[in-house]
Amino acid sequence: MQIDDRPQEECGVIGIFAPNEDVARMAFFGLFALQHRGQEAAGLAVSDGRSMRLHKDTGLVAQVFTPEHLAPMRGDYAIGHTRYSTTGSSSARNAQPFMIETLYGPVAVAHNGNLVNSAELRQELLRRGVGLQASSDSEVITMMLAGAEGATWMERIRTSMAKWRGAFSLVILTLTGVFAVRDPWGFRPLSVGILPSGGHACASETGALRTIGCQAIREVQPGEIISLSNNALTVQQALAPQKPLARCTFEHIYFSRPDSVWDGRSVHQVRQRLGIELAHENGVAADVVVPVPDSSIPAAIGYAQAEAIPYNDGFIKNRYIGRTFIEPTDTLRRQGVALKFNVVTENVKGKRVVMIDDSIVRGNTTGPLVKLLREAGAREVHVRITCPPITHPCFMGVDMGTYDELIAHRLHVDEICELVGADSLRYLSLEGMMRAIGRSDGYCNACFTGKYPLEVNLGSVKTGFEKVIV
Repeated sequence: MQIDDRPQEECGVIGIFAPNEDVARMAFFGLFALQHRGQEAAGLAVSDGRSMRLHKDTGLVAQVFTPEHLAPMRGDYAIGHTRYSTTGSSSARNAQPFMIETLYGPVAVAHNGNLVNSAELRQELLRRGVGLQASSDSEVITMMLAGAEGATWMERIRTSMAKWRGAFSLVILTLTGVFAVRDPWGFRPLSVGILPSGGHACASETGALRTIGCQAIREVQPGEIISLSNNALTVQQALAPQKPLARCTFEHIYFSRPDSVWDGRSVHQVRQRLGIELAHENGVAADVVVPVPDSSIPAAIGYAQAEAIPYNDGFIKNRYIGRTFIEPTDTLRRQGVALKFNVVTENVKGKRVVMIDDSIVRGNTTGPLVKLLREAGAREVHVRITCPPITHPCFMGVDMGTYDELIAHRLHVDEICELVGADSLRYLSLEGMMRAIGRSDGYCNACFTGKYPLEVNLGSVKTGFEKVIV
């Protein structure tokens, strides 16, 4: 059930080398810390040096794995994945990791991102007679690795990387190692750290690494391959970093947990600065500032401080309703966002309210939230958004919808304001957003500007391969 209107999370990946540890259990808790990045499916693959085990299914991490599932998954090496589909539907066949047998032994792959040339690569595999079961570009990556040239897995990964265009942060499991791989544009995050036991781990977010006890955490650099094995990291710069880089701005705005670090910057602090910049650009006379929880809380704090207006809770969020796999009844469905948010009436009644949110994508949520505030007695509702209008879809691993679905592509700001029923609506400027981040370049802002860092197929959709599945 999709109630929220946010851009949908990408995916989360984790890889661990932890000799003499319960590596599957460690990976499980790492995935649990990455649950916010994908709620459709989860999976783990573990190797003990002789054989590889895999368990995956649709559902949340805690639904997919039980102690009985984890008990037989013993070994020193593990990778895991929690999924939101960006290429391929959310069916079980697209759950990751993908694991196959090769001439060089089994290999398993978990992928966060999206290849813009996946259709061409897929057709090339089919022409070569390679059988494909899923509709995901991640399966394409796995099959290409299986057939790549090279004497070692490091060489085969490097050879394949040169053919991939787009966003890919990967964890790759072999019988005797784990590899962390990041595309040369640096679209999606990936970091690596040292475990207290002397092993190493890599994950999509630094917060997940700290959850399992990692120290000395650093980013996997764009274009790098890092091998986690034998109590040492082997690092190879397989591809030169692109100039400029194209890190995803939305990691700061929404995706990452606030306790994570992205591009050397505290996500929480960046979000506070987004609120401060928003106040400087679009301040308004008001009595209270309320966030749309949870990602907008730091921005609302920053906005309130900059405007010297009291900050308070306006909405209480049911954090589970949007992630249930039980559909509501028709009567409950008509309640819409009221299933997910309740208003604290005493904090907004009779007041001029500034409602801070991180983004408006399709426009399905903002209007009902404004209505909830008005029904609770708010005298005025002024909506402030911590990023520019989203006018273009993403092709790098974020599900933001198509041009027709993006409300800011179809309507001007004043028209959106009227549609959602707000007294005023203002967005943060592109310049203000980058000031808050602390950089003028090195980020992908294509969803705001339409200037993509590499050529894309504007007509592609995430289920584009489905029609060829039999």
